[in-house]
Amino acid sequence: MKRMISVLGMVLLIMLSSACSQLDVVGKESKTSFNAVLNAMPAQIKADEMNAGWSLSAPDGTVRFIWSEDYSRSPLHDVMLEIEARPFIDAGLDTNRLPGDIAFYDGKLMVGTKLGDNKLKYSGSATPFASYEQIVNLYRRSIGYHAAMDHYGVSIGDGNLFEWAKDMGTNDKDIVFVLNPEPFIKAGVNPGSVKGWVFDKVPVDVDGKPAQVDKFLKPFNLR
Repeated sequence: MKRMISVLGMVLLIMLSSACSQLDVVGKESKTSFNAVLNAMPAQIKADEMNAGWSLSAPDGTVRFIWSEDYSRSPLHDVMLEIEARPFIDAGLDTNRLPGDIAFYDGKLMVGTKLGDNKLKYSGSATPFASYEQIVNLYRRSIGYHAAMDHYGVSIGDGNLFEWAKDMGTNDKDIVFVLNPEPFIKAGVNPGSVKGWVFDKVPVDVDGKPAQVDKFLKPFNLR
């Protein structure tokens, strides 16, 4: 009897695992759409040895999304945004007033988060896409769907994100770099004066309820 219960429990566990896998539409479709973005801008995708991973540069070169290929070798963050600081400084930013989790160096600002300390394993070579798959497979909570924009995105922490279109064929904002403006405003930035960034309210879901939050946005149409 105990053996039968054990077997039944194992079968149910396998069924639940399979069902969860099939139901994770966001995780699955985010991979497909992220790969489409990589293929649409190959010249902007580079290896980033300093951060042990890959970078995707904005078409205007003012911001990069960086993701690690091996969290055990990431010196600071596993996913991050590196931003040209000059537009923020010109808009009033006092870099000495930035919080400790926003780095300022060599004319750049960096926001990011640590996902883990895993030494990532790959079935083949580590590639930009394979390293993104690791985020979905190991840290699924970091991937979201922004229904109002029809975007998938990676959370960079503290309200910062990198988003991309579910379907670039129907969306006029194929990729969007998203910053939480609050720490920058507290450090002296006039939010409406940051050249190259849009300061706007963005519709989001907060605990299942619609809300509007302030963001700095830098969108690009790749096609």
